[in-house]
Amino acid sequence: MTKFMLVIYGNHEGWGALGAEGSQRIMAAHRSVTDELTANGELVETHELSTSAARVVRTTAGTPAVTDGPFVETKEIVAGYYIVDCASIDRATEIAGRLGEAEFAPIEVRQIVEG
Repeated sequence: MTKFMLVIYGNHEGWGALGAEGSQRIMAAHRSVTDELTANGELVETHELSTSAARVVRTTAGTPAVTDGPFVETKEIVAGYYIVDCASIDRATEIAGRLGEAEFAPIEVRQIVEG
């Protein structure tokens, strides 16, 4: 088994366009995937990430400059992540494709390097 991080990107426009019914559909997809991955032992952890308690840190000449928010010159934000322990990148990709955000924002699949 190999661990992968599924990084869920999002944007406020995409979420806003969903409406209540669309949001409920996406949350139901997350519950379904989480339940399945928990039952079969592939889920390591998953979390939604807040944008209200976020900072960006850049260091220049040894001095850190800190700004509020995940505003790294893009509309996309990292909305959350899953860490899964599964047989292959193909399986991790299949899981990512089942997450509702894939309809309007990218989900990045990366192998976790251990050791």
